[in-house]
Amino acid sequence: MLPARIRHTVSFTLLHADGSDEERDFLEAAGRLESVPGVEAFELLAEVSPKNEYRFGISMEFADRAAYEGYNDHPDHVRFVQERWLAEVSDFLEIDYAAL
Repeated sequence: MLPARIRHTVSFTLLHADGSDEERDFLEAAGRLESVPGVEAFELLAEVSPKNEYRFGISMEFADRAAYEGYNDHPDHVRFVQERWLAEVSDFLEIDYAAL
C-alpha cells in the first residue's frame, strides 16, 4: 500500500440467520457502498476461519485522509449506518490502516 493511502476494514456478524433473505438483503445494501465517491479496492468478504466469530468483512481503500473523511461524511454512508448497520449488526471490529 502506498504512503498516504488508508485501508478501512470491518469484520462483523449480523443478527440475521445464516443464508436468510434478510442477510442477503443487508449484504447487497453493504455492497452498494462501493459507489460512494472516493472508495477504491472495495471487497465484501465471507469469513472462512474458525478463529473468530465474525462472519463477514468489508475492506476498501482511499487515496488519502480527505477521501476517507469524505466517505465517512457522505450521505449514503451515513444513511447506511443509521438505517441498516446499527439495527442489523450484532458485533463488529473496525480497523483502519495506513502504510508504515
